[in-house]
Amino acid sequence: MNKRERIIISSILLLISLITIFDLMTDLGEGVVWWHVAVEGSVALIALVGVYFLVKGTFKLQKSLTREREFSAKLLQESAHWKENSKKFLDGLSSSIDVQLDKWELTKSEKEVAFLLIKGFSLKEIAEYRSTAEKTTRAQATAIYGKSGLSGRSQLSAFFLEDLLMPQNEKATSTTA
Repeated sequence: MNKRERIIISSILLLISLITIFDLMTDLGEGVVWWHVAVEGSVALIALVGVYFLVKGTFKLQKSLTREREFSAKLLQESAHWKENSKKFLDGLSSSIDVQLDKWELTKSEKEVAFLLIKGFSLKEIAEYRSTAEKTTRAQATAIYGKSGLSGRSQLSAFFLEDLLMPQNEKATSTTA
């Protein structure tokens, strides 16, 4: 339920409560039986309780939304900060991968496919992205594996990323060993 709907429902319940209270006051002046007054009083009270919970829920929802927006902004800021701090390393890694792909004598198209395979795209996604047939992409991937001497996508990714993704304690022991 959005904010506008909550306001409309709260207004309707408040109006029901006010009309019922007015009717109740009129009934009391006319000497209506006690159970009729009790029923109308209950209707007014229930409508007011409904208004209370809707208004309370609206404020709670607004507070939660504000927290989520702040959290989202914080994550975006952290992401931008990480990208900024790691840009030189990522650029260096990209250049190093490009040098290795040149050593394997990959064509420009094969290099593009290789980068997309390393990023984790499927052959179908690569074909769509490059506006080529999936069969062409599959042939290029096969050529990449043949020229590199690797058996498939996981070995291709591992060739470039394995040492980057080691836990910190393993890096420390492997460099001291």
